[in-house]
Amino acid sequence: MESDEGVKLPMSRRPEWSDVTPLPQDDGPDPVVLIDYKQDFTETMDYFRAVYRAQERSPRALSLTQEAIRFNPGNYTVWHFRRQILESLDADLHEELDFVERIVKSNSKSYQIWHHRRWVAGKLGTDAAIMELEFTKKILCLDAKNYHAWSHRQWVLQALGGWEDELDFCRKLLEEDIFNNSAWNQRYFVVTRSPFLGGLKGMRDSEVSYTVEAIMANPENESPWRCLRGLYKDDIQSWVHDPKVSSVCLKVLNIKNNSVFALSMLLDLLCHGFRPSEEFREAISALRSSDSEPLDSDLGKAICHVLQHVDSMRANYWMWRKSKLPVAV
Repeated sequence: MESDEGVKLPMSRRPEWSDVTPLPQDDGPDPVVLIDYKQDFTETMDYFRAVYRAQERSPRALSLTQEAIRFNPGNYTVWHFRRQILESLDADLHEELDFVERIVKSNSKSYQIWHHRRWVAGKLGTDAAIMELEFTKKILCLDAKNYHAWSHRQWVLQALGGWEDELDFCRKLLEEDIFNNSAWNQRYFVVTRSPFLGGLKGMRDSEVSYTVEAIMANPENESPWRCLRGLYKDDIQSWVHDPKVSSVCLKVLNIKNNSVFALSMLLDLLCHGFRPSEEFREAISALRSSDSEPLDSDLGKAICHVLQHVDSMRANYWMWRKSKLPVAV
């Protein structure tokens, strides 16, 4: 509540709160460190504690929670009580979504806000699906890696629906930034969870082609490499024997640049029974740091040796991998 001059009135001067005795915070007899709260925050929370103790679920109590949330959007007790009041008043939840959207703009990574948003959307049901997908899209335009927005979006899809355009949404995000690992993760989520696409096996061929194209465009981008492996989840043999997988490794190795992920995948393929052609041996030989070094007859060990040089940050890891290789790979 504000006065005629636009200045916010202290709660103690508001007529509608004259019947309430504020309840101060109890820090105990000997607090170690007293927090120097601002006066308006202290007063708001004193009144909130009084209303909360009385379990008053009224319009003024709802308004009070709004003021308390503006002071501290992470106060889970205030959010919990707000939900109880909303239910008791049978309040307009579309208005509540508008309120949350205003709050989230400056607090987009608050767990409590997103939890509340999910509760409201869940109460509205499937009618809220499109609104929530649009809402998360707005947040992701500002921060493409916002974990809370992605988590909420996945919940909306599973609980409320809206799968139909999601793969296209991911495609557009990856066109804007092929390195957007969150969009890659969402694409995989849609492929494996959407009730309209036929599941992982049904989408594998087209997704492998899409992923291989992305790899060839940017071999140093780890996300499509991980996605390529994920497309063969629980089917190692198909991954090992699909020529599209070994072929993209060989193509990247022949480029002789940004070969870490191709080498790593080839090593794993070998460990699972892949039988390489002479072309692979020639490509590995060309990547050696010195022509004077003999190429190890064990191609797996030769790959680990190359990786120790081209991925020096993890040289010890590749030495360990070499020690764990089967006797003959």
